[in-house]
Amino acid sequence: MSRFDRYMLSQLMVLFGFFSFVLVSIYWINQAVRLFDRLIGDGQSAFVFLEFTALTLPNVIRLVLPMAVFAASVYVTNRLSNESELVVMQATGFSPWRLARPVAFYGLIVGVLMSLLTHVLVPISMDQMKQRENEISRNITAKLLTEGTFLHPADGITFYIREIAQDGALNDVFLSDRRDAERSLTYTASQAFLINDDGVVKLVMLDGMAQSHERDGNRLFTTKFTDFAYDISALLGTATPDAQHLRHRTTLSMVGQLQETAAATGETLGRVTEELHFRINQAFLCVAAALIGFSTLLLGQFSRFGVWRQIVAALVLLVVVKLVEGIVTDAVRSSADLWPLVYAPTVTGVAMSSVMLAWAGRPRRRRRTEAVA
Repeated sequence: MSRFDRYMLSQLMVLFGFFSFVLVSIYWINQAVRLFDRLIGDGQSAFVFLEFTALTLPNVIRLVLPMAVFAASVYVTNRLSNESELVVMQATGFSPWRLARPVAFYGLIVGVLMSLLTHVLVPISMDQMKQRENEISRNITAKLLTEGTFLHPADGITFYIREIAQDGALNDVFLSDRRDAERSLTYTASQAFLINDDGVVKLVMLDGMAQSHERDGNRLFTTKFTDFAYDISALLGTATPDAQHLRHRTTLSMVGQLQETAAATGETLGRVTEELHFRINQAFLCVAAALIGFSTLLLGQFSRFGVWRQIVAALVLLVVVKLVEGIVTDAVRSSADLWPLVYAPTVTGVAMSSVMLAWAGRPRRRRRTEAVA
């Protein structure tokens, strides 16, 4: 690798790190706000919130990497062009294809990072987060044992505890069940306990009253009780024994086992095939995005108005690549034999970059000057 290649590659990697940090921060904060409302609102601790935000980070990085690759490529190319560094290199005999070599290396390096994310880190983190969600859904303490707050653990259910004693007793309990449209139940008790009976969680209420209101006839029935057991297992949530989600499986577990993966996840063979090749293609898309940003700006000449036209053109080309990706995805999901179409977006992006590089390296016509007598 020549000195110019190392210089340009270092500029690209530095700006890529900057844009990645900015974009990841924006996306991550957006995810963190929603997680904060959901977890803290359900009574979870700050540690659980930090754990979930950390588990969402690999997927957030995967989403922003192509945008960061493109942004860094455009920015570095524009800066080198404005400082006439690219002009000097072209004057020494460097063709557009030769100038694009460090950009291709840059795209490949980011593609390796993308492969690590899509094949390993993202599936593992998503699967771990799903397991933690199932554990939290069964966490009685987080769902119900909150003092002085009206909780809604399920639709139509309202639960309130005035105080939790040191011995685990729940003082002054209120429970409203309005899941039945024709009949609503309300329970109040001076004291209650949570009991786990062979996996069935029951709320045992002492010295209380049950009120049943029936809409038919608008009648209210009141019953006082000394002790009463209420099954709340359905409110706490149970583990989901359904099939593992396709995106929670690593690529290594899918290669050569497409039929088994489809049966285990409940997906079609086309959907599994598309997911496998989609992960592989993400790395090549990083190369295409870097080349599109570089080659498009290489066509522009100096202008006082800047290179906004070339930047807009590069964005339009990226939109074209994403449109091709959306079109071929449905086709591959309907027929697994069409899996080569998954790589059509990358081929399209590289082809457009090649055309622009060839156009930038074409012999330019020189204007003829007329001799003035």
